Amino acid sequence: MGDLSGDRLVEVLATLASPHRLRVLAALTGGRAYVSQLARDLGISRALLQVHLKKLERAGLVTAHLELSGDGKALKYYEVTPFSLHLTPDVVAAAAATLSTAGDGDAPPKGTS
Repeated sequence: MGDLSGDRLVEVLATLASPHRLRVLAALTGGRAYVSQLARDLGISRALLQVHLKKLERAGLVTAHLELSGDGKALKYYEVTPFSLHLTPDVVAAAAATLSTAGDGDAPPKGTS
């Protein structure tokens, strides 16, 4: 993932902070899978799986491809996008220095609004 901005690091870590999404990534390390099969393998509904897959895709951790099956059905396959995340205190400090203030949930200091 190279040099991550603070905002990008927050996005990736927030995406990975879900047990469901970690399980999805783990399942996809064995190879690509289509939604229905992946939902069965993980024991969750397709609707819930889609929510997690969309978040993983937005974060750039998985990619999706549509393919036609032999009987003409469109199947959406997902696969892991190769990534490496190496966190050290220096990496966190460098990323923190680039954080935007949007969306951090903190109120502006008194007297500055």
